[in-house]
Amino acid sequence: MPEPTPPRSPSSPAPKSLKEGGTIAPVREILWGAAVGVRKYESAEEIPADMRKLIVKLMVVQADTEFASIQQHRPWLDTAPTLEDRWIEARIVADEARHGLQACRILRDFGEEGQGLIDELLEKREGHHKLDAFNMTFDKWADVGAFTCFVDRVGVYQLRAFQECSYGPLARAMPLMLSEEQLHLNFGFSVLKRMAKDGAKYAGSKEAAQAAIVKWYPRALDMFGHSNSETSRKAIAHGLKRWTNEEARERFIREVTPLVKSMGLELPPADANRRIL
Repeated sequence: MPEPTPPRSPSSPAPKSLKEGGTIAPVREILWGAAVGVRKYESAEEIPADMRKLIVKLMVVQADTEFASIQQHRPWLDTAPTLEDRWIEARIVADEARHGLQACRILRDFGEEGQGLIDELLEKREGHHKLDAFNMTFDKWADVGAFTCFVDRVGVYQLRAFQECSYGPLARAMPLMLSEEQLHLNFGFSVLKRMAKDGAKYAGSKEAAQAAIVKWYPRALDMFGHSNSETSRKAIAHGLKRWTNEEARERFIREVTPLVKSMGLELPPADANRRIL
């Protein structure tokens, strides 16, 4: 008999067959973590107790951010500066609603516990969400641009971390969600770029765009969580996430640094005005 494949350590990268930011043909086996090579879990009943708690926790946070984002964007549906901007705002709100629904569908797999958490999520109001970035209002159009450019991009990293994860229903939800999120990132970049280039001819100014980056970039970095989080390591060991918090944050910084530079704007230091390190 062939030797069994040794389990990957929690810090091991995902297999090379999983392309960065893309998708692969769905597979039925767990690709990383302690149970690599074993068939993926397909129902809540077969999941180990500690893994069950972790999935529930992750999905509550995921759904909470989606519903919070709707509340933040909603005032701009009628006040965005151009017709095209209003159309994209409407699409973003619709996407966030569907993504929240998707996370809740996964929570429903966990019976009464999951349904109880869904009921709580639907009662949440502005200012009472789990992550700081989703308790802040969009006071200016520049806030919309910086939020979608940076905070939504963190959301994409969180979704990419779930790609082909060990829980089948969650893994299968990722391709469409990632595809829809790409609109948000491109829109945020476009808003900031137009503000920096055209100023009042479009909306706001280059200075307003720079101020929004200083405001939202630290909150985006905080969203990855604590650098030495034991929860993120457990998520990797269970085959749920591909990176530790700090690994994902470093990837994010490497991606956004040249984007901001290309707009003629600047990022603050990565440790400036941070609340979670």
